[in-house]
Amino acid sequence: MDEVEVELHGGPLDGERVPVDPGDPEPGLPLAEGCAFPGGRSWYEPDESGRWTWRGDIPWEAM
Repeated sequence: MDEVEVELHGGPLDGERVPVDPGDPEPGLPLAEGCAFPGGRSWYEPDESGRWTWRGDIPWEAM
């Protein structure tokens, strides 16, 4: 399936648009930009309505 572009809500990348695979059975985006932890990731995933929302920052050691 082709990628689609979604808008991110909340967190350090609020308002950014990124491509995602709508067929991914476990959707989520670990993005390094703006993460509060050096080397870590900001985690975004779709909520019940399909809106891609920030879930928090993850330190590198926890990944």
